Amino acid sequence: MDNKIKKLVPLAQTKFLSLYTVEYENKIGSTKHWTVASRKDFETLKGQYLEGKEEKIDAAIIAALHVDSKKIVCIRQFRVPLNDYVYELPAGLIDGNEDFADAAARELNEETGLKLLEINHKKTKKGVYASAGMTDESATMVFCTCNGTVSKDNLEEDEDIEVALLSQDEARELLKKDVKMDMRAFIMLQAFSELGEKLFN
Repeated sequence: MDNKIKKLVPLAQTKFLSLYTVEYENKIGSTKHWTVASRKDFETLKGQYLEGKEEKIDAAIIAALHVDSKKIVCIRQFRVPLNDYVYELPAGLIDGNEDFADAAARELNEETGLKLLEINHKKTKKGVYASAGMTDESATMVFCTCNGTVSKDNLEEDEDIEVALLSQDEARELLKKDVKMDMRAFIMLQAFSELGEKLFN
């Protein structure tokens, strides 16, 4: 595919999120502009858009089965843009040259206190996107098993998280409630409520 993006200009840059305006060519050859939110700094995104460099995956999203309880690991986290708590899967940014598996193990432990045991590489998917009309943020969807006891000991100062280990029945009940839920958590809980442990095999 021909590269449609012709120019990238930074609008605002912070530690975890930047805003860019992109000049691109649409399907009939007209020059258009788009605003993109990105986890990547200018040099990284410029390399990806204009120099053909390989895309760097930003985050790991963790679909984890707690082996002792046979429950899926879910969290309820306060998110500033919503000014509210939202049900999510454990997740986090991949640091530097960190492997997605190491990032998943680290983030699962930080957010829940649980220990990642084994990743199902056949189900794990690199390169999933949540809101491609607004951001290039990419993730690896990691299917895994875990064990241990839930703990808040490793949470960062700005992380306000409650852990919920959900059985199939508890997942079904949560899906019926009028609560805010991340779309990936919604899809995963739907699947788990129907398939149970088979979802992770």
